[in-house]
Amino acid sequence: MAAHRHLARNILASLGLLGAAASVAGLATYATFTDSTTASESISSGVVDINLGAVGVDNRLTVSASSIVPGDTMQRAFKLTNSSTDAVASITLTTSATTSSALDTDATNGLQMLIESCSVAWTESGTSPAFSYTCSGTTSTVLASRAIIGAGLSLSNVGLTPGATDNLRLTLTLPTTAGNSLQNLSSTVQYAFTATQRAAQAA
Repeated sequence: MAAHRHLARNILASLGLLGAAASVAGLATYATFTDSTTASESISSGVVDINLGAVGVDNRLTVSASSIVPGDTMQRAFKLTNSSTDAVASITLTTSATTSSALDTDATNGLQMLIESCSVAWTESGTSPAFSYTCSGTTSTVLASRAIIGAGLSLSNVGLTPGATDNLRLTLTLPTTAGNSLQNLSSTVQYAFTATQRAAQAA
């Protein structure tokens, strides 16, 4: 029995030595040299931002008109400023009727709109709501005469560069062809201007 116990101790001792040797060998296998380096880069996104002038002389789009008859015109001046951080690709206009009638649904005999720009601020005359405007600079067509309701209408001759401000005049006309079916109607038109970012490029 003593011989058996002695043999068992020798076997355990041998296993312990083997385990220690394996641990040392494992440490040797996974030991490596390392090095690292870093760099940082600041990145910021741009902003697309257009704004109408403050309500008043710089924005008459909220001034209503009433009791119009065929042949009448309504002029409203407003400023549109491109406050984007980079040039934009386009500016469009979408008009919609929040209160609708044949004044906005009749594309031929209903209200027609025209938008023009002036190289300087428009000179306003008349008494609200019957404003009229003259341009002492150069005028350009921004949106040719068309039915008042439209989606994604492209605007020409507007400032696409940051900081540009356009002096615009909206003229609404009720055609002389408007018949009795357009009497005693009411529409409320909303004007929404949208700027679209420039094309993607390397930065």
